[in-house]
Amino acid sequence: MDAQQSTQQAAQQLAKDVKAVVDDAEALLRSTAEHTGEEVRQLRESLQRRLKEARASLVAAEERVVANVKEAAAVTDRYVRDNPWQAVGISAGIGAGIGFLLGLLVGRK
Repeated sequence: MDAQQSTQQAAQQLAKDVKAVVDDAEALLRSTAEHTGEEVRQLRESLQRRLKEARASLVAAEERVVANVKEAAAVTDRYVRDNPWQAVGISAGIGAGIGFLLGLLVGRK
């Protein structure tokens, strides 16, 4: 599994966890209006458990994203060090393309 797939899976899991927390919170609000006692306590415990799981998922997703960004930066750095003239050429090409587009936009006015 590559870094992008890992990040996508983490984001999907986080979305599921957040949805579960929201669902539990809505159930707690509905229940609180009609009932007290044991049912509310159980819903609160469930909400707290889901919130803790969502926080853990958020931390894990953040760690994966940071790791993926660091990995991408390291790969880019290695490429530039191994191929400095190609990197300069790519940068020059991108810069020329941006300059060309800006010239077109300014020339239209």
